[in-house]
Amino acid sequence: MEFGRVLRKRRMIRSYDEARPVPPDALEAVLAAALGAPSAGFTQGVSFLVLSSAAERETFWRATAEADSAWVRGMRPAPTLVLVWTSEDTYLDRYAEPDKGWTDRDPARWSAPYWYVDAGMASMAALLAAVDQGLGACFFGIPVFGIPAVRDAFGVPPDQLSVGVISLGYAESAPEARLEPVERRLATGSAPITGSPTRRPRKPASELIHRGIW
Repeated sequence: MEFGRVLRKRRMIRSYDEARPVPPDALEAVLAAALGAPSAGFTQGVSFLVLSSAAERETFWRATAEADSAWVRGMRPAPTLVLVWTSEDTYLDRYAEPDKGWTDRDPARWSAPYWYVDAGMASMAALLAAVDQGLGACFFGIPVFGIPAVRDAFGVPPDQLSVGVISLGYAESAPEARLEPVERRLATGSAPITGSPTRRPRKPASELIHRGIW
């Protein structure tokens, strides 16, 4: 799919058709895109836990869902969940190596926690790849109370930090794509509201992009 179209079609899908599984080649394409995202010092400290079987997904939802809310009912049918994890220790170890030389492993040296930055970039690459594969996807966080249960259920090592989850599948009903070109929004600062009337409007580009001075 043409890249501009991928960007326009990308949105968070919260309701899935449980009768349509994710094709194996599409899943591998999404994972390959995530693994190909940049990482500071080529640390490659972002990992993924793929849950594809009904039993695995049910274990996840039982550990993380507080109630049978409408949101959960829409998300539960997603046939694949990709849990995103990152390791601060892996980054600190990498930057203590001779070519970096921060042997004290002090997190205060970092202008931002790049273990999370890189996980975000990998997740975005996965979301865009999902669109390219004709899939719906959504990124969401695991509630804090559910993280220990997820760790225990799936044997996640203690150094792994939960970043979030990417649900994958086919949308129950195809959402209307954002058809207005990105270039026009940047030029005009327009903020069209499409889809649900309760959706927050998009901030104009002029409010978020500062040129030369804030």
